[in-house]
Amino acid sequence: MDQDILPASTTMKEFESFLKSKYEIGIFTEIHIAQLKNINRMARENGKKMIYHVDMVQGIKSDEYATEFICQEFRPYGLISTKSSVILKAKQKGVFAIQRMFLIDTHALEKSYKLIGKNKPDYIEVLPGAMPWMIKEVKETLNIPVLAGGLIRTKEDVQRALEAGATAITTSKRELWV
Repeated sequence: MDQDILPASTTMKEFESFLKSKYEIGIFTEIHIAQLKNINRMARENGKKMIYHVDMVQGIKSDEYATEFICQEFRPYGLISTKSSVILKAKQKGVFAIQRMFLIDTHALEKSYKLIGKNKPDYIEVLPGAMPWMIKEVKETLNIPVLAGGLIRTKEDVQRALEAGATAITTSKRELWV
């Protein structure tokens, strides 16, 4: 990805701000399945590429069937999920697969390392992303590009995450991307 901020929209108002932004790639979370067609059309009309968070698409189960449907109907730039089946299907469909990884405790971290090692997603989204030392560790351990998201509130937080090795920052905090 050629941009260091990936604007994340949770509302149509935020999405409209993204459409006016300098960024080409954006993320939409917390979306209803009925909105995907319109959002996809608006993004394409504005020369934008969309990443959808499959686990947060309301009205459809986040599994390999939903992933196949979204890939065929909307041809997204990428998909985010915590689920292995979604990651594997996205890769099969030629869509960037981004595995979301929550840094809760050591046990969860070790379990995620094993899972991600098997799935080999294109990117890992680390949450919270406001822990630069963990971004560095995850990137070095898995050798997969890392996106940092969650609890990044300032430009300094963005800079620290990027310096720690994050490829980009995923954020819904518009002040960081408008």
